[in-house]
Amino acid sequence: MTRRHENKRAFITGGGSGIGRETALRLAEEGARMLVTDVNAAGADETVELIRERGGTAASAVVDVRERDQVRAATDLARAEWGGLDLLVNNAGVVTNHSFETLTEDAWDFVLDINLKGQWLVSQEVAPVIAESGGGAIVNLSTVEALVVVTSGTTAQPHYNASKGGVPMLTKALAVELAPKNIRVNCVAPGPIATDFFDYEGVTSPEAMEFMKQRLLVQRVGQPGDIAAAVSWLLSDEASWIDGIQLPVDGGWLTR
Repeated sequence: MTRRHENKRAFITGGGSGIGRETALRLAEEGARMLVTDVNAAGADETVELIRERGGTAASAVVDVRERDQVRAATDLARAEWGGLDLLVNNAGVVTNHSFETLTEDAWDFVLDINLKGQWLVSQEVAPVIAESGGGAIVNLSTVEALVVVTSGTTAQPHYNASKGGVPMLTKALAVELAPKNIRVNCVAPGPIATDFFDYEGVTSPEAMEFMKQRLLVQRVGQPGDIAAAVSWLLSDEASWIDGIQLPVDGGWLTR
């Protein structure tokens, strides 16, 4: 694996499991020093241990992306440990099982605050540190459900769709405002990925695969490593002329 992020300093949210963990491992293997943040302290610590076992450098911090003080404390840790930051991955996200009719205000606020407001808040705190360090890159995580509703039944998850639908436009706006500070901002839209975010057993079941085959051109469920590879590339100098885009990594889901 190339060392495309040698000597870079990276901040990731939701790094304690799933796509976030795999992305943290990938960036560390490519040379980045990782600040792994998560609301789950044990998960973040486990990711850090995995990085260190593989010879990488990492630290952890408990961060609820809705809490500015926690985000600020984590950026202060990065300054203290490494003198600054170069990269940010806004990965933290949640979903609740609510249809339009059953959706509550509390569930709406919970999902929107983490999935959309959280990306803005973290970026607002971390971007100045990246700018102080000479510039860098940010990647936000959206989903194919920013563009289409994915359901095998008659109900959707409107709060989740709305929260993720805002991410590409937030990405574009941040790209415009942060370009003068030498910070690129892009986002990755995963398709169906085999993690516990929704239901690992459900996503990987033969029944689920039969449903997904109707849309997938690459006939397999995505893996966290598929997303990590795309995030790593967009953060790297290899993508230095790419700014403000949403990159679907979805096995062709959006093509049909």
